[in-house]
Amino acid sequence: MTNHTTPSTRHAPPVGGFIQVDGNRLYAHRMGSGGPTVVFLPGASAVGLDYFLVQQQVSKFTSAVVYDRGGTGYSDRLPLPRTATAVATELHALLESVDNLCGPYVLAAHSLGCLYAHRFAQLYPGDVAGLVWMDGLHRDWDEYMPPAMRLAAAAAPAPDAEQLEHLRTALRGLRDELLANYPAPMRRALTEAKASDEWIRAGFAERDRLPELAAELHAGANIPDVALVVLSVLGADPDLPPEALAEVHHGRRRMDAAVAKGVSRGEQRILTDTAHHRLCFDRPDAVVEAIRDVIERVRHR
Repeated sequence: MTNHTTPSTRHAPPVGGFIQVDGNRLYAHRMGSGGPTVVFLPGASAVGLDYFLVQQQVSKFTSAVVYDRGGTGYSDRLPLPRTATAVATELHALLESVDNLCGPYVLAAHSLGCLYAHRFAQLYPGDVAGLVWMDGLHRDWDEYMPPAMRLAAAAAPAPDAEQLEHLRTALRGLRDELLANYPAPMRRALTEAKASDEWIRAGFAERDRLPELAAELHAGANIPDVALVVLSVLGADPDLPPEALAEVHHGRRRMDAAVAKGVSRGEQRILTDTAHHRLCFDRPDAVVEAIRDVIERVRHR
């Protein structure tokens, strides 16, 4: 990376570095060469290095960048939640600060990251060559989902000390499982950071005001007509009763089909053997295949 600074944050990243954007340090890690560059946009409670194993594989055939939004992960603390415009303009400035990146970009967005990817595409349509839409939130989410699953329901009060400790305990085993194939130094660093109060609280804070993000996107354009693959996760979820899960799956299938049909080179792919938060850990092959296919369509259009 370029424009490195010495981090003063409590948790030091095991790889990558920092780039100054508007006086704040954003964490980023680049691998590979060539283009178009793939940029990963994490979901809420996720960080760039959650996509590291996928990034490694993608870097074998093009450039790949993971990063942390301001206020999350290894990046400098900022008040959360933020507008989609703030996140999109920040990402655009970051990408312009990295030497020799090949744009326009393929945005590989997961969950909440899809709202930010859509806003990026509204503001900078010429900088988007393709999209990989990984079980994403969409501005029309509430039109497809049952009332109990609508965007406003995602907001939750900031956890108190007792709740934080409970979350740390509950998530410890899951983190150990999901990061089992990571290099040991990276696994240790991520495990420690993900157990911290600030990282857990950031995940809660980013889920606040999701209806406002949807309204912000409704004021702008549709997704541009670019190569797009939508990955719809319709696997089991022990946290939802069967009837509710069936409703959510029905809404997800229809919503993602509409996203894919909204462009001339769109495709929906259904995955039934993973869960929303496990997608890139359980099925990196499906994610890499989707990215490779979008890149091939971009290169041979």
